This record gives sequence, structure tokens and C-alpha cells, in this order.
Amino acid sequence: MKIAMYGSGAAGSVFASYLRKGGAEIALIDRYKAHMDKVARDGMKFTIHLKENGEYRDITQQLTGFETYTEPADCGVVDIIIFMTKATQLGQAIEDAKPCIGPDTVLVSLINCLGNDDELTKKYPKERCVIGSGVLGTALTAPGECVSTPAGGVQMNFGGIARSALSDNACLYMEKCFRDGGCDAYWRRDDIYYYVWKKVIVNTAENAVCAALRLKICHVAEDEFGYQLFSQVVHESAAVAKARGIDIDADEFMENDFKDVITNMGDYYPSMCQDLLMHKRQTEIALLNGKIVEYGEALGVPTPTNKVLTQIISCIQNNYDNQYKD
Repeated sequence: MKIAMYGSGAAGSVFASYLRKGGAEIALIDRYKAHMDKVARDGMKFTIHLKENGEYRDITQQLTGFETYTEPADCGVVDIIIFMTKATQLGQAIEDAKPCIGPDTVLVSLINCLGNDDELTKKYPKERCVIGSGVLGTALTAPGECVSTPAGGVQMNFGGIARSALSDNACLYMEKCFRDGGCDAYWRRDDIYYYVWKKVIVNTAENAVCAALRLKICHVAEDEFGYQLFSQVVHESAAVAKARGIDIDADEFMENDFKDVITNMGDYYPSMCQDLLMHKRQTEIALLNGKIVEYGEALGVPTPTNKVLTQIISCIQNNYDNQYKD
């Protein structure tokens, strides 16, 4: 099976590297020409920033054999196309990817936001659509260089929106390649929405809070008030999930899932923090905390912390040119 990674920035490059390391035939598609050219020429410098016994160590490998394209039309039809654009770009990406999509192509979104399933199924049958998310930090440090910062335990979850022979075969193949490449991935055959929501809850907390405070996860967690913000977001988001039929216990989530994130990914600026601090670009706040607020209002679930964080991040990203400069 041939896989195209549409959107090969930080997360897309890391996910593609695990797949390539596991033996998959991979085409990278991204507008970042310098990155595509570097990978085509020299391969991908893939680093896993791993925490063991309380200490971080880097495992680096140079991976070759990628196809690279800046235009999807040059790639041709593939068996699986994985979308790793920003969530705000997904609808347009699906439209632009038409040259890669044949009658049996399976479409996959591993973007960590809400509403990706709706975007996929607007134009393609749900039996050919897969959703999921990664539970690991990612960074693109230079053209042709990406870094993975894994959390403890499971690193990837995905599953078909509606099961079919096509989506089952795609999920089975991705699970094998991810695992063979060192990523602890799971095909969730019947309960993918539970795992998607668990990742969304992690992201609404770590991304928005760290971005607003301009801090790594560990520094927020070590501060009394920062940890309170983490907890408030998790409890609000879990309440919204429960109202939508996804039974996630917030206290248990903080004690287990979020504790694992703090322990294993503490030395990390989450992607929204990177967008705000390093790249000065639009974030996915509207499709993370903003969606929690939207769903909460529709269901009568209060989400005051999520609402304030959405307002803060939205205001910052609307005023990059007006910010104080040293």
C-alpha cells in the first residue's frame, strides 16, 4: 500500500517517519519546498527525544526512501492519504488532494481537533474515512529534521468512522507499519471516538494553557495556579464529552492520562505554543477550546475557563504585529 502524508510539517513528518521506519511506502506532500527538497536529497533526520529513568536521551536515525511533492497533482493516486494539515485547513486540503484520491483510496485524519470527521464525510463515504490522533509531541527543527517526544504508553489511536473492508485493511496496515517503526499504535475497531476525545481533552489543556502562559508543560504543572488551569480545562472538557455520550471521568483522567503527559512530555512546548511563540501564525484554538465552548453552550454545560482561553489566544493571534517587542 502507498501512503501519502498531506501536510508534512512537524506532526506529519514525525508520523511519516515512524511509518517509513516500519516499512511503508511514503509520499510527503507539503508546500514547504526547502523541507521537501532536503528530504528528497538527504532523507529525514528523525530524532526520538525519549525519557528513561528520569533522563532524556536522543535516538537519531537518517531515514531515506521518501517521495516528496509540493503539489498533490504530482503525487498521483494512493491507497491511503493521511491529512496532517492544520485543522482549519482540512476542508481545503481535502479538495486540493483530489488528484491523489481514487475510488478505493481511504482518507485519514490524524489531526488533533474536533470536527475532522464532518470534513471528511462531506465529500466521501464514511466507510472510506478514518479518524484518530497521536499522543506524542512533535517538532520540525529544520528542513529535513523532525523530533518526536513520546508520552508514556499508547502513542497513536485510529479507527474507521464506519467499518468496511477498505478502512479495515488500511487500519491494519497502518497499525503494522507504525508498530514496526517504534510507535505504539492501536487500531480501535469500535470505540475510536472515546480515544479521539481523550486526546482532545489533553490538547485543550496543554496547548491553550501553555500557549497563554508561554511555558513548557512541566513549568505550568509545577506552578499551583498553572496546574489549577490544567485541571479546570480538563474537568470542563470531560463534562462536555460526557454530555455527548463519551464517558470520561475527569479526576481519573488527571490522575492517569494527564499525569503521563506531564511526566513524559514535560520538557516540551505544545504545538499551539510553538505556533504562538515561535512562528506567529494562526492556531487551532477555534477547533479545540472553541469547539468545547460551542458544544457546551448547545448542551447547557458551563465552560468558562475554555471560553477565556479561547478569547486570550484568539486576541494574541490577531495582534502579532502589535505585541510589545524588547
